[in-house]
Amino acid sequence: QAQPVESGGGLVQSGGSLTLSCTASFSLDDYDIGWFRQAPGKEREGVAMMRRRDPTTHSADSVRGRFTISRSVDKRTAYLRMDNLKPSDTAIYYCTVDRSDGVMRLWVFPQKGSWGQGTQVTVSS
Repeated sequence: QAQPVESGGGLVQSGGSLTLSCTASFSLDDYDIGWFRQAPGKEREGVAMMRRRDPTTHSADSVRGRFTISRSVDKRTAYLRMDNLKPSDTAIYYCTVDRSDGVMRLWVFPQKGSWGQGTQVTVSS
C-alpha cells in the first residue's frame, strides 16, 4: 500500500495556526501514525505520534502543548493541528504510518526510512 500523502502546509505568521493532513487510501485504524519534520540544515526529528487503537499520543518537548495529532472519524486521515507557531517550527513536515513498530523505530532513528515529499511549513517572525 502506498504511503499517505501530506498536505496543508503554507506560510503563516508567528503565533498563527495550521492544520496538516495525512490522507490515505486505506483505513489507518490499525496503524501507528507519526509526524516528523526536517528544518533546513538540521536532522529530521519526530514531532508527534499515536499508536493504533490507543487514544494516547506522544509529542516532542519542543511542540508539546502547541501541536495535537488526531485521526479523522473515517480513519483515513491523520491530522497535525499546530497552534502558536514559531519561526523555529519552519520545516518540511512528513507523516508515516506502520502496522508494526516502524513508526516507533523512526522516532528513535528518524534519519532512516524512506519518505515522501512532505509539506512545507514556513513561519515568519
